[in-house]
Formats: sequence, structure tokens, C-alpha cells
Amino acid sequence: MMQNPFDEVQQLRAEIAAAAARMVAQDGADYGTAKRKAARQILGESQANAKRDLLPDDAQVEEEVRLYHALFNADTQPALLFRLRTVALQVMEMLEQYQPYLTGSVLNGSAGEHDDIRLQVFADSAKDVEIFLLNRNLNIEISESDHFKGPRYDPVETVSFIWQKEGVHVELYEQDDLRGAKKQRQGDRPLRASLAEVRALLTTSSHEQ
Repeated sequence: MMQNPFDEVQQLRAEIAAAAARMVAQDGADYGTAKRKAARQILGESQANAKRDLLPDDAQVEEEVRLYHALFNADTQPALLFRLRTVALQVMEMLEQYQPYLTGSVLNGSAGEHDDIRLQVFADSAKDVEIFLLNRNLNIEISESDHFKGPRYDPVETVSFIWQKEGVHVELYEQDDLRGAKKQRQGDRPLRASLAEVRALLTTSSHEQ
């Protein structure tokens, strides 16, 4: 019996997602790079370029990363995740006046040894946040991140530094962005968590070690 074309597409997409997830978990590759590389490995160079619609979305790769950790890093990943969330909470408490939110892999539970902490803050001035961090003797680097609302919006300044030996990236948003940030959801998983929500997450965690 011939395979249903829809089922074949789904199977290929699942294979690409699983291969991409291994690259993310093992090497710290970003999702976009990992998906493209995985597609080339599975489909070949020409097919990967011609069939970009076969690429899985980030949510599918994220779920595969979570499954990878459950299978291969079950003895270490929960404790690592707890530590990253604890460090994130410390930084959020320091930045409390700027309404910090935790986002990314440390929030959604897919973080591994290569992942950094990603925060969003909402301030009247990005420069105020930068000065605030410099006054705490932190060595900061300035870059840009894509706006969470999509490519129609300008990238936002991002401040990066080391805290308790962990990398931290703080995206600097304007106050007007806050309403949209609170409403953003991806399926049943929140895309960001407030200071109170991260405290609650740690309180209910069973992985403190």
C-alpha cells in the first residue's frame, strides 16, 4: 500500500524535528540553524532548498528537545533547570522595578547545558536599564533581538552579562509593549512568566538538589 502523501510529509517533518532537537540539545545550536541543517541531512541539499515547507515549527522542535532531555539527560537536566530558574529569579528580583519576565527555554523547561537565561523588561528608557546594570559593576554587552511581536516591529536592544556563572540576556522593551507581552500565549504554555510566577514555579518544583 502506498503511503498517504500527508502522512509522508508529517513523518519527514518529525524526522527533521528530532534531528534538529539533537543539535540544539547536544551543541547549543539555535532552532533556525538546526532545522536547516537537519533538513539538509535528511533530504539532501537540493531537496532541502526546494521543500522549505517541510521544516517543522519551533514548537515541534521544542517538544523534541524536551523528549531528548527526558531520554538522555534525566539524571542531570532537572537539577540544571532548577539552577537556571533560581539564577533567573535572582536577576529578576534585581530588575524588579523594570517589570521583568522570564522567557525562552528556561521557562518552558527545555533548557540544557548550552542554554542561557532570557528575560524581557519594560522600561521608559533602555539607557536607564543599562546604567542600572553598569552601576552594579556588571560587564555588559549590547546587541539586538527580534521583537516578540514579529518582523513588522523593529528589533530591540538586548543587554547580556554573566550572573552566578550563567549567561543572561535582557531584552529591553518599551512600556507600550507590556500589554501585548501579557497576552502572548503558545498553546497551553505561557511564553513569559512574571516575577511572582517564577517564584511559584520554583516553590512547586520537585527538582531542587
